[in-house]
Formats: sequence, C-alpha cells, structure tokens
Amino acid sequence: MKPVYIEARDLPDAWFQCVYKIFEEEGIHEYEVERGSFEGNKRREFDLVTVHIKYPGTKPLIPDMPAELGIPAPTSMDYVEDYLQYLMTDKKADNELYTYGERLTNPKVMVNGSEYTLGVNPVMEVIDIYKKQKFGTNQAIMEIGMPQDIIVEDPPCLRLIDTRIMNNKLHFVLYFRSWDLWAGFPSNLAAIQLLKEYMGHEIGVEDGTITAISKGLHLYEYSFGCALKRLRRE
Repeated sequence: MKPVYIEARDLPDAWFQCVYKIFEEEGIHEYEVERGSFEGNKRREFDLVTVHIKYPGTKPLIPDMPAELGIPAPTSMDYVEDYLQYLMTDKKADNELYTYGERLTNPKVMVNGSEYTLGVNPVMEVIDIYKKQKFGTNQAIMEIGMPQDIIVEDPPCLRLIDTRIMNNKLHFVLYFRSWDLWAGFPSNLAAIQLLKEYMGHEIGVEDGTITAISKGLHLYEYSFGCALKRLRRE
C-alpha cells in the first residue's frame, strides 16, 4: 500500500487536489468491484489517503463547476443541508437500515436478534465533556460503525468522528472505510463541517481543522469523464 498525504486550504481545494492526484499519483490502483456498490464496474482508488484541511469553514463549502465545462456540479448546498439532517437527527426512511444521524444521536444495538436503544446521544455527550472544560482527553469520539455491520449488505462508509480541542479550537478526525470522491466527498465534508461548527458553538470554542483518512477514496468509472473535464483534460 502506498500512503498519500494531501494538505489543503479549504474543502473545495481538498476535493480538487484529490481529483487531480487520483489520476496523477503513482500507485493508484484501478480494479473491478467484486462486492459492494456498483458491482462489475471499474473504479480508481487511493490505497490509503490522509487529507488535512486547514480552514474547512471557509466559504463556499462545496466546489464550483465552471459553466463553460458543461458538466453538473458534484453537489449543492441544498443537498448538503438536507444531508445534514442525517447527521443531526435520527430521522430514517422506511427503506433505510440505518442513518449516520441515528448512530450519532440515538444509537441502537442488536442483542440476541432484538434491537435495543442505548439511551445515549454521542454528539451531546461529547459536547458535555468539553463544556466541563475536560479538554485533555482522548475519549471524546463518536463512533458510527458497529460490530453487526459486517453482515449488512451496505454498511456505513463513515465509521468514526474523533475530536480534539487544541488552542481553543475544535478539530475533527474522520475515518471512511469507502468514499466516493466525486459527489460523496464534498457532500459529506460540507455537512460534517456544519456539524462541527454547531458543536463548537455549543462548547464555546473556535472552529478547527478536519483531517480525513480513508483506505477507500475512489472514483467510479462513470465519473471519470466529468473528473477529467474538471481537470480540463478532455
């Protein structure tokens, strides 16, 4: 495996650098998906990537798409704000097995085939830890992944949001097991940044960095053309 490190100014810069490097970096592998989303399709993927974003709160939070390219933007703020509800609440559609928000605000666990609500709200618990000025801790982590996810047909991509307060700023460290670079990356990070801003406001600290780690950040073959046009290669 070849680790790649990217340091970005803001969220759009992080997205553009990742799109550029997934075509230009040595060691990027391309393979056919044998299990998971879009089975039988090809995707390009970083072996392991760490993206450090110094000023994730800089507006705009999402990448722009020059009109002359004639391709749709990968996301919109309307979509991001709708998606934010899936981080901040336990709202879930009838056909959904889980949402990130359910895992972050109202987690459940399976015991002997029965589902039980744990009765904790990890987001509010982290806020409470820090509001008590307990900044010197490594325990303020919000986990999305659960052991039973190994048997779920479409398990969560985002597995954890770790936090740290340094120099009176709230920082996030994220891990994605799999991550669609074209549309998922900008949508997820913009919504997670809004969550971070909310938590920082509640705690009473300033906004900090985001560091995102993934061994599955990828582009599907169907988005290669749009990505290359954005790089002005086609």
